[in-house]
Amino acid sequence: MPPSGYNFASEVMPSSRYALVTYVRNPVGEFVEQLRRELHPTLPHMPAHLTILPPRELTGTEAAALEFLEEACGRVVPFSVDLGDVETFLPTTPTVFIEVKQAGYRMRELHDQLNGKGLRCEESWPYIPHLTILKTERDEQARAACVVARERWMQFSGKRQVRVEELMFVRENGGCWQDVGPVLLGRGQLSSKP
Repeated sequence: MPPSGYNFASEVMPSSRYALVTYVRNPVGEFVEQLRRELHPTLPHMPAHLTILPPRELTGTEAAALEFLEEACGRVVPFSVDLGDVETFLPTTPTVFIEVKQAGYRMRELHDQLNGKGLRCEESWPYIPHLTILKTERDEQARAACVVARERWMQFSGKRQVRVEELMFVRENGGCWQDVGPVLLGRGQLSSKP
């Protein structure tokens, strides 16, 4: 019998997909979540987030990946990104998103730094920092959603900025994403606000 508190998941090679995100828990995040419900009420969504590492399978254990993330992110100073316009990834994929306008290079640097060890993945598309509004099944749905999203975003009067300081390692389970564990940037460092 294993010792009390033994975690079998840390010893088993996972078959799920994993990602690394930072949740957007400010008025921008509330705006995106409300807009998603309006544009596609039947579609399940994760909370509003910026993706640092897109979905991938692990080559090691979940515990090893989380340990790598905590160690690597501990040396990264938290930062803020400014958001730009509503765009789509058409014709590549029917996704509507808000572009990261300023400090996107910080997200790319973090992505490149963390795309290693057990999290290494040859991604299908180049990494482009963005805040997804929604992904539809058909191109025409994305085009129509983009028109509405642009109108609503122009009316948004809040601060168009997201602070990146706490990341969340997430696991896909039956089409839904579940939190595995938080990963803090700059643990033990003084935070600087650009």
